[in-house]
Amino acid sequence: MSKKLRLCSGKEVVRKFQIAGWSVARQKGSHVMMTKPKYQWTLSIPQHNEIGIGLLRKLIRQADLTIEEFNNL
Repeated sequence: MSKKLRLCSGKEVVRKFQIAGWSVARQKGSHVMMTKPKYQWTLSIPQHNEIGIGLLRKLIRQADLTIEEFNNL
């Protein structure tokens, strides 16, 4: 079990969160907003070629996932 976080594009991150039960609520400019029923966070995912490690960790934490769970999606 690796705790190493793989870099992903914004498109890949959106796809992984959709598999985890999140849905695209809207898109404003280059940011996709994702929501999940009965959840306090709205995830704002920039559609860049590569999402920075710090932002990716924050999104994973807000989605209540572990790094391993995210990498396996």
